[in-house]
Amino acid sequence: MNATLPPHLPPPVSGPPDAAAATRAVPRLLSIVVPAYNEAGALAGTLDMIAGHLGTVVPHYELIVVDDGSRDATARIAAECTRRLPVTLVRFSRNFGKEAAISAGLQHARGDVVVCMDADGQHSADLLDTMLAHWRAGWDMVYAVRADRGQQGLFNRVGSRLFYRMMNMGGRIDIPPNAGDFRLMDRKVVDALLALPERQRFMKGMYAWVGFRSIGIPYTPLPRAAGETTFDRLNLMRLAWTGLTSFSVLPLRMASLTGGTLALLAFLYALVVMAEKLLFGIDVPGWPTVVVSIMFFAGVQLLFIGILGEYLARVYEEVKGRPAYIVAEVVRAGDEH
Repeated sequence: MNATLPPHLPPPVSGPPDAAAATRAVPRLLSIVVPAYNEAGALAGTLDMIAGHLGTVVPHYELIVVDDGSRDATARIAAECTRRLPVTLVRFSRNFGKEAAISAGLQHARGDVVVCMDADGQHSADLLDTMLAHWRAGWDMVYAVRADRGQQGLFNRVGSRLFYRMMNMGGRIDIPPNAGDFRLMDRKVVDALLALPERQRFMKGMYAWVGFRSIGIPYTPLPRAAGETTFDRLNLMRLAWTGLTSFSVLPLRMASLTGGTLALLAFLYALVVMAEKLLFGIDVPGWPTVVVSIMFFAGVQLLFIGILGEYLARVYEEVKGRPAYIVAEVVRAGDEH
């Protein structure tokens, strides 16, 4: 299949699928992973919307709702939905983050095709038809790319552009800009993701790292079904820093480059001082210069020690071997509750 992409979309990660791969039919079981955190107002409507669409598309499907330690009635509503929909509720013991929730959903998904969708209703179920069409044509991963960020604030637009540029400049993988967690994955992609052992998980980087035949399709998020997002700027910056330190050595390279540049400038300044003394007999009044230089270089050193500490902290977290999440309860359709 030769896919024609709009100009704002990145090219496929790999070439078009071969003829052997393009023989897929309707999946025997389609799994939808829905991570949810304080989404009591939107969850039931989102599940009904997805189920209503899938009923006409595939013969069998399941909805995996991962409650990420919500403080509202999200878990109760998901449990109630198991009585009328093929829903499995995976409830965490506390809030572990969306990346852990997605990983738990993938772990519990049984389908030969798995799709990740948000619980707030912003991911349209209509796009599942297009994703499945690409999967049947042989693509192993089909990810939705936000067509326009004009509705977002300046902070999000500039921050997103800078983040993806830094990631793709300092890493060994290319992460498609503006691609989120809304994506379809073949079973072999899911198995590859589950085989990755790290606990500090950055899913966008992991999607790109495992590879496989991937293609992006444009989408425009729908308005939230209810409530407001709980993913604020601080959480976005934390996630961005996790991605940088997990899949890129750019901060370390920038530290080395800055250190080398400062050393060169210090050497050149030393040559200027010696030349003025030897050629013109000028004594350089050094007290302010020395104090400012010491404070500047001390600040730079502490900054770079902090960067090294961040990488060391990642190693420390991995070495401890704690699980990425703890499941407190699993409720499946048909269970007594």
